[in-house]
Amino acid sequence: MGFRYDEIGDRLKAFRLGSALSADEIARRIGISRTALYRLEKGELVKLETLEKLSDLLEVSVPTLLGVGIEWIPSAVSYFERTRQVEEKAEQIVVLAGPISFLLASDRFEQSLEMVLNESIPEDASDRARALADIGQIMELLRERKRVYRQRNPGIVNLISAMDIERFLRNGFIGRTFLPEKVLAERRALARAEVEHFASVIEDEPMGVQIGLVTGTLPHTGFQIFRQPDRKILTISPFRLGEQPNIRLGVAMLTSAPEALALHERSVKEMWRTALKGRAASEYLRELLASNGRSAR
Repeated sequence: MGFRYDEIGDRLKAFRLGSALSADEIARRIGISRTALYRLEKGELVKLETLEKLSDLLEVSVPTLLGVGIEWIPSAVSYFERTRQVEEKAEQIVVLAGPISFLLASDRFEQSLEMVLNESIPEDASDRARALADIGQIMELLRERKRVYRQRNPGIVNLISAMDIERFLRNGFIGRTFLPEKVLAERRALARAEVEHFASVIEDEPMGVQIGLVTGTLPHTGFQIFRQPDRKILTISPFRLGEQPNIRLGVAMLTSAPEALALHERSVKEMWRTALKGRAASEYLRELLASNGRSAR
């Protein structure tokens, strides 16, 4: 089989970013220059011996670096970088990630997200320093994703869960529990503003954006399907950015396996068939907002 060296380079970069090792340190430890490492990340032909050294150092299998089979991704930084790379070539993106899809989220959500991510890291977490450092990288990657999305305007199909939205409104945009009541009130206001934003997006019907509100049960693990000109790519991830986010624990995966894609596309088709759309979806969200407002009084 032929390998796409540009994509091997993409994977090397993603796993390097997720490793917490500097480019200088990686280059030194495998015996090449930093410039040579960057050339590999740009898609230059890589020797198997060098790839094996990188595999050991970055703690990722050679098949994953080569793109053979399923690509396993244990780092949120690596996952969001791989998502960014794949997204840049996609003509359409199918998103199941609740309660809020970052690409369609408001600028206010983005501005609050870093605070909530920092808040989500437990004080006694053994990897707290590393996780806090990762947040800066994740935010940079997310901002770049949104910039490119707005520039390219690929089609997007976003399935969101009514139950996730209701919980988001009730709990607020929080990174952990047991926050002071004053803070909770502020976070619930942030959540309300974001749900109002999504209701407005649905009502405005922007070109290429399709939003379906699913009132039944949805899978707890989010996934995305990226439809590129020559293939489709599926990502499944435990990492989430909404209410009570997770950027520390879990393993994401990326694959172009036909069976996996067919099964997930079948799920998307069924969820889309029963989802509320257009005016029905926006009215449902506004009723949730009104109901939540009444219960809060």
